[in-house]
Formats: sequence, C-alpha cells, structure tokens
Amino acid sequence: MTVDLRSDTITRPTPGMLQAMFSAKVGDDVFGEDETVNQLEEKVAALFGMEAGLFCPSGTMTNQIAIKCFTQPMDELIADQTAHVYRYEGGGIAFNSAVSTRLLNGYRGLVTADMIEPEINADNIHYPRTSLVVLENTSNRGGGSCYTLEQIKPIAELCQTRGLKLHLDGARIFNALTHTGDLAADYGKYFDGISVCLSKGLGAPVGSVLLADKETIKQARRIRKVLGGGWRQAGFLAAAGIYALDHHVDRLKIDHAHARLMSEALAACPWVSSVMPVETNIVLFDTVQPAERVVEQLAENGIQCMATSPNRIRFVLHLDVHPDQVEYTISTLKQIK
Repeated sequence: MTVDLRSDTITRPTPGMLQAMFSAKVGDDVFGEDETVNQLEEKVAALFGMEAGLFCPSGTMTNQIAIKCFTQPMDELIADQTAHVYRYEGGGIAFNSAVSTRLLNGYRGLVTADMIEPEINADNIHYPRTSLVVLENTSNRGGGSCYTLEQIKPIAELCQTRGLKLHLDGARIFNALTHTGDLAADYGKYFDGISVCLSKGLGAPVGSVLLADKETIKQARRIRKVLGGGWRQAGFLAAAGIYALDHHVDRLKIDHAHARLMSEALAACPWVSSVMPVETNIVLFDTVQPAERVVEQLAENGIQCMATSPNRIRFVLHLDVHPDQVEYTISTLKQIK
C-alpha cells in the first residue's frame, strides 16, 4: 500500500470534478469573457462578504499581488517569522514590491495585536513606512493552528486605527473555518484582502482567488497580467474550484479526524519525542533520531512524508487519504524502531 502524506497539494480531481471541468463553459478570461471564471470569482467573493475576486494560478501569486496592491516601495509589512509569504514565496516581497518585512515571534505562527502594535514604525525618515499586516490561516509551520474571528478582530481594529492594510493568506482557510465554526461571510468585515486557496484541502488541481474591493481587484488584474498570470480559457480550472466549494468543504472534518488519529498513534511511539497539538489536517512531530532516517523508513513501507527540520516531520491529511490508509500508516508507525 502507498500513502502520500507530503502535502494536501498532491490530490487529483475526483470523477465528479473532472466531469464539471469537461462540461465548463469557457471564453477568454483576459477579455473577461470566461463565464465560469466570472462565476467562481463572484461565488468566492460573496461567500466571504467581499466585493470582488480575481482567479489566479496559485496562492503565491494572490499573496504577492495583494502585497503589491497594499504597499509602496520602501514600505514595510508585518508578519510572523514562519509566514508563507516570507519563507516560501521566493523572496517575492522584496523582488515584486521592494518592501521590507518586520518579523514577529508568534505562538505556532499566530500573532496578536499586542505583538504588532510596538512594531509599527513611527513616522520618521529613518524607518520604512509600516503599511501592511499579513496573517496566515491556517499556519503551515504552526502545525495547522488557526485564528478565530475573535482573535482577528483586535488585529483588524488596530490596523484600522493605525491606517494599515490587513491581508489574509487563507491557504487553508476552510480548514480553519471547519475547526472554529466561524462564518466565512464575517471575514469581509476585517480584511482588505483575502487569498483563498482551492488546490489544497478542497482538492482542485490549480488555483487561488484573491478577494478585495472592486478598485483593488481592478489594480490586481493589471498586476496579474504583468506577472504573466493572464490566462485564457481558464474556466476548465475554475469549474474544478466551483465543484470543490460545493462538494469538498464539509468533508474536511474527515481529514481533521484522521490527523487526530495519527497524532494519538505518534504520541505512543517511543521514537517520537513530542507531537504538536492537532487542530486541523496537519500533524507536526519531533523525533528522537534524525528525521530523514525516519522518513526513509516510512518510504520503504510505502508512506511518503516530509522532514521540515533535522528532527521534525510533517504529515498532511487530505481527500486522497482513506481510512484503510490511515490504519496502515498507524500500524507501520508502531513498527518503526
């Protein structure tokens, strides 16, 4: 048996999703004529209580476009030191926007208004102008930890008071909503921009949607074109995103349950020194022996996963991991020496 726990990005379209893609009505999206793309953008914007959306190839692109929209060269943004926009987007903050980054040491990737406020620069020509705060929900390196809206509210109020924009990297936002029970529609009250990823837990093959007000999305569309993100008959891909929103959100709780089962099994393994608390679909755990050695042993048994540091391993649960594969993985974990 093979089990791929490297990421929730490795999922393949389900039969129903493929059928939706095959039957999509398409046009030229650069001309605004792909009705399925338009439908997806309107659907996601309405879902999160935002004015408009822009369908892009990746979450990296939606994040980088948002940063470009909300900052000027020589500005500074604030984010946790584990943030995807800082660690895993190829230095795009500096390259695309000529903006510096003020990093915070949050708890499992989550920051608070009290952490942010003292890091906002004074109006002084020696300092970059603080203009943007970026949150990530869920936090990848935080082991799938997530904000509640009650935690987000004081951050949004601080940003509004101090004249800062607030952007959400919603890479796994539906996992967060599934865990907290918060409503997606309430997010539009707090954020200037939201990146909604469709190609992770929801299982679409490609794509993220950037949400903002109409004027920001008009600017974002121009930036997307400059970055090479203007695509044509993208409705085939947008149809997969629509199908995912209609059929794959409710089932995320299954991935969360599988992650908890994995966590409990790992906690009982003598070669595991600690397991990070599990909230959503990511399991991070530390090993007594080098992580790469454990990864190799698991691979020999058909289980693929990733080491994220010399003694830390990540499992990510997703719709292509079934109950029998969970049972097999747990059985294998017990056999690791």
